[in-house]
Amino acid sequence: MNVISVVLALFAGLMLPVQSLMNAQLAKGLHSSLWATAFSGGILTIILSLIAFMTAGGLPMIKETIAQPWWVWLGGICGCVVLSVSAIVVPQLGAAKMVAFIMVGQIFSSLLIDRFGMFGANIVEIEPTRVAALIFLMIGASLLA
Repeated sequence: MNVISVVLALFAGLMLPVQSLMNAQLAKGLHSSLWATAFSGGILTIILSLIAFMTAGGLPMIKETIAQPWWVWLGGICGCVVLSVSAIVVPQLGAAKMVAFIMVGQIFSSLLIDRFGMFGANIVEIEPTRVAALIFLMIGASLLA
């Protein structure tokens, strides 16, 4: 297991409840979770565009860009859902419950993606231990509720 990858994943996990609470507070102030998500996404777009431009040597080639499968462009919808829903539900559920239920959804989706090799992923069989892990996560999320 790559330790740096694990540390980065843990750091990203630390950011989800922080971002959700920040977006929820912004939504409260703006009286709209959608506007809060839009502003958050706009800042995200600006920062990532600047970093990509500086580190990737400029803009991607048009030929390479349009050659991608149509479905890769829908990834932004996933980000919209995560940002919007987390800003909406964190005030009702609290950060721990929200993250726990998001994790259950992530693991369930990941098991399906692995099993069927969806979106270009390698096929990984669903083993009983993986199903048990999902069940334990579901129980843990329910205990937080």
